[in-house]
Amino acid sequence: MISPRKISRGTSTVVLAWLLITAGCARLDEPSRPAAVPEIAPGILQGYLASESLPDSLALIPPPPAEGSAAFARDEEAGRKSLTQRGTPRWDQAVKDAELAFPAAADAFTGALGFKVSEAGTPHLYMVLRRTLADAGLSTYRAKNHYTRARPFMRNNEPICTPEDEEGLRKDGSYPSGHTAVGWAWALILCEVVPDRTNAILARGREFGQSRVVCNVHWQSDVDEGRIMGAATVARLHADEGFRRELEEAKREVAGIGGREGASGDDE
Repeated sequence: MISPRKISRGTSTVVLAWLLITAGCARLDEPSRPAAVPEIAPGILQGYLASESLPDSLALIPPPPAEGSAAFARDEEAGRKSLTQRGTPRWDQAVKDAELAFPAAADAFTGALGFKVSEAGTPHLYMVLRRTLADAGLSTYRAKNHYTRARPFMRNNEPICTPEDEEGLRKDGSYPSGHTAVGWAWALILCEVVPDRTNAILARGREFGQSRVVCNVHWQSDVDEGRIMGAATVARLHADEGFRRELEEAKREVAGIGGREGASGDDE
């Protein structure tokens, strides 16, 4: 015969074990937080790659098209077409795509992803985007500083979509496009995190770069070679342990998001 004391002691042990298990599960369910990262400029976090590890744009891309060449004629034609979009929804999209400051920049791929990237909801993915902004953007500067190519608005004297940026852009080389490098790097990374949305993400990444032509701040060849630098940066990032570790954390947290809109297919 089992005594009431033994029953009570056994029940207490079961209850205690259950409490420990559930408490442990609760801790496991809580999303981990990325480690703090210093800023290299106001609002810009340090990237994953040291400066000497960045892809060398001066070595990787050709010189910008020479005036009078067929390639430069293509640049000019793309620029003329872009000017016809002023005041349209596409122009408005270019204004939004010019924003690289966070948290606003985290919204750039929301429609393609089917969910919103945020510091609260997807902290590791948010951190990946913030840090790779520096990696991809800085990868363009060896060529930018070497060629110091004048931007389209400096030749055609037409407005740009973000007039408040004009003074700074005049001092910053046009070739290749840093915005495009960042947008294409983000697109490639996001395809790894949400592979079932690859088509939508890549289409959005391409549109993000083309916004710089629409905005009248970059030539088409700037954008084309910007994509090369974005891809080169992502390739190099995959050799970095810190990036790979955070990318895996980002994949896990996104996999835990329930009910992602349109998560079952590439296109809508």
